[in-house]
Amino acid sequence: MGVRPARIGLFGGAFDPPHNAHLALAQAVIAELKLDRLQVVPTGHAWHKERALTDSALRLAMCQLAFAGMARTRVDARELRRAGPSYTADTLHELHDENPLADLYLLIGTDQAAAFSTWHRASEVLQLADLVIAVRQEPAAATPPVFDAAHPLPGLEPDPTRLHILRLAPIELSATAVRRRVAEGRSISHWTPPAVAAYIAHHHLYQTIA
Repeated sequence: MGVRPARIGLFGGAFDPPHNAHLALAQAVIAELKLDRLQVVPTGHAWHKERALTDSALRLAMCQLAFAGMARTRVDARELRRAGPSYTADTLHELHDENPLADLYLLIGTDQAAAFSTWHRASEVLQLADLVIAVRQEPAAATPPVFDAAHPLPGLEPDPTRLHILRLAPIELSATAVRRRVAEGRSISHWTPPAVAAYIAHHHLYQTIA
């Protein structure tokens, strides 16, 4: 009986800041896909973001604090060191070259799935990794549904054997909401890990709404 290939996940995002929903999502995908390792990759130059991101060194430090106690995770700074726009295809190519026998899994949300056909070199991404789409439970009255499991990537026909739907309990938490609470002088003690909340306060981050 052979040894199964290592399973490595990629969880990218701005993490501006990382919050408790990010941690819950990481724990869920590790458990569901039985990942050996989850690479948490803060975005470098986010070509698709209209808002300027917080300095990369600060976001990296917050990610390291947020995921410090979580088994089978590794905060990966490669996109922050990369010059120019940051593309997932490049990161997956690098991971594949470093782990040629591993199975790669890319974790995305429903918003990213809806826009996946517009991604830079989307076909390469589909060749390099299985997609894991994190879907929050929708209200029963949602019409049309926020996510259509029958057509998870509009405009594309991915290999169904390499597509995984990760269904999660609803949670009303976002980085935008965290930044807004900080700007309004409200507590984020239940929204982010304590070390991240302390770091934000110490460095006076998110003092204005953006």
